[in-house]
Amino acid sequence: MRVVVVGGSGNVGTAVLRRFAADTTITSVAAVVRRVPQAVPPPPYDVATWVACDVGAHDADEQVVGALADAFAGADAVVHLAWAIQPSHDRARLRATNVVGTRRVVRAATRAGVPHLVVASSVGAYSPSAGDVPRDESWPTGGVASSSYSVDKAAVEALLDRAQARTSLVVARLRPALVFQRDAGHEIARYFLGPAVPQRMLDGHAPVLPWPRGLRLQAVHADDLADAFREAVVRQVRGPFNIADPGVVRGPDVAALVARARLREVPPGLARAALAVAWHARVAPVGPGWLDMGMSAPLLDTTRAERELGWRPTRTGVEAVHEVVAAIAAGAGTASPPLRSRRR
Repeated sequence: MRVVVVGGSGNVGTAVLRRFAADTTITSVAAVVRRVPQAVPPPPYDVATWVACDVGAHDADEQVVGALADAFAGADAVVHLAWAIQPSHDRARLRATNVVGTRRVVRAATRAGVPHLVVASSVGAYSPSAGDVPRDESWPTGGVASSSYSVDKAAVEALLDRAQARTSLVVARLRPALVFQRDAGHEIARYFLGPAVPQRMLDGHAPVLPWPRGLRLQAVHADDLADAFREAVVRQVRGPFNIADPGVVRGPDVAALVARARLREVPPGLARAALAVAWHARVAPVGPGWLDMGMSAPLLDTTRAERELGWRPTRTGVEAVHEVVAAIAAGAGTASPPLRSRRR
């Protein structure tokens, strides 16, 4: 199979290339990115032929779609992973990459005659769900209105629904929980913590972990998510699939890693107000919408992925969190531009 990966150098893209490199079923890989790696990239980036194209560029649609269609020519499947989280204050730029960029990928795949498109969606696309009852893929994808990330994920879901109804393109979408791995330590720190949080504090040196009361999360290791993408591509499935470790990550689990189990629960409203002040002051890299989404996102029922993809996580969500926390403390990264550690 020939597969083209759009956004092959980030957190998920790195894991997907690592998985494809070990797979004899996938015989040819191309990676479309805004910034290509160095001339002779190390594994896993050496598995791919690299093509430079910014899906969210200000160029005319026709120019970008044409470049993408050329890159997609002859592909059996396209995996679309490109997504922007920063700059969080530039709403137009985020939408250009996330929503307009996805629309361009769909148009290019249709033009190039690609039979199968697999898109990275997210738990963030779902409408709010109170409590700890896991929700399957039929839960509404209306998003969380105060989160730009969630609003864009919901818009992409609607876009994919229209594409599936109007074209012959078979569209699958994976909706993972939070995705972590060691190689993404630098990227995660840059996107979500910023310079105001010393990396050393995450190595058990934080005096206490403030945790919004009621916040609970799910996570998945990037390699496990990459396995799901591989199965979706090879099995040529369609429709949505939840991907997460079924276990729930709570405050005490994280406090044990970063604050030697010293946890202080705070009212969600107070946490939101503090985050809003820090974000508007350009101290925190992400705004209060991320907390709103975290507080209201549903837990994921992964029965469909288990049944139709044969998928099971090999690591727990807590193990994935532990790995990335240790990676952030160590300043870990890889050779790709988005993941490269500044310490190197």
